[in-house]
Amino acid sequence: MNKLKLGVIFGGMSTENEISKISARCIMENLNEVKYEIYPIYIAKNGKWYKYDRKSQMVLPENEINDISTYLKQMDTVFPILHGRYGEDGTIQGMLEMLKIPYVGCGVLASSIGMDKVYSKVMFEKANIPQAKYIYIKKEGKQYIYVDEEFNEYIWDINDIVKKAIVKLKFPLFVKASNSGSSIGIVKVKQSSELREAIEKVSEYDNKILIEQGIIGKEVECAVLGNENIIVSTVGEILYEEKFYSYTAKYESKDSKIIIPANISSEKTEEIRNIAKKAFKVIDGKGLARVDFFVEKETEKVYICEINTMPGFTEISMYPKLFEKCGIKYSKLLDKIIELSLTT
Repeated sequence: MNKLKLGVIFGGMSTENEISKISARCIMENLNEVKYEIYPIYIAKNGKWYKYDRKSQMVLPENEINDISTYLKQMDTVFPILHGRYGEDGTIQGMLEMLKIPYVGCGVLASSIGMDKVYSKVMFEKANIPQAKYIYIKKEGKQYIYVDEEFNEYIWDINDIVKKAIVKLKFPLFVKASNSGSSIGIVKVKQSSELREAIEKVSEYDNKILIEQGIIGKEVECAVLGNENIIVSTVGEILYEEKFYSYTAKYESKDSKIIIPANISSEKTEEIRNIAKKAFKVIDGKGLARVDFFVEKETEKVYICEINTMPGFTEISMYPKLFEKCGIKYSKLLDKIIELSLTT
């Protein structure tokens, strides 16, 4: 049988370049090489594209791809295992659409909405999906802009924004860059004296910023697979020792672990699975996504946190682990995801 020519694009210009490399390595190690002719393609942090040598795991200057359009057009489909900006935000999806190359995962619209925390919140509000209270601000130059519920903009002093957040929201608060992943650009704030510094720090990552009320309770996640006929996994729970599920807690701490299935009732599990499917459809998702939630300790109310349209894909990442618990092994999961890319 003819092998499917599969481009695996990884790295990228975002702060999640290293995580993307780990995900890509795991994917390529688990692809069935009887089925696939694998073309590893690395995007450096400076935006240059390279053919990647899997044996040496090196990027050589002489392997730079100068005509990426022509190179990609020989592929049957592409797996852009890119996290964060310029990969998970609709940019590379748009390029592949223009080149008429099939690709794994969500399209331009879903990718851009899923990446942008502000606009995903707007979509979830429209769909009446419960989420934490928040305020939205922007930074332009040295000025801060408060954006109200009707998207009217007001130039405010940062101290007035701090006062607004204290009145409207309850501590602890999370100050988040709107376009960032892997918990990069997030600061947990326990008291008002810390808030100004947190806003200033997060504004270094993005000019669009959320100040969100923290939910005390369990952090759980659910995986989604499919285009029209959606498969939803069981629910997993995250345990960690740090103040929140930070980059360090996700990728470096030995104390962090996941529990599958989550320690919640079957009724709550079904509620979360139904919301995950709805959220995926709300953003016009295709292929795959991981949807993250909080289950509030006092009320057991479920709040959506965010949707990740290209989740981490190492063998110990939540997404493949959730489907493994449902009976779909890692390599078979890859087959299904790639097959979905050819049926959109």
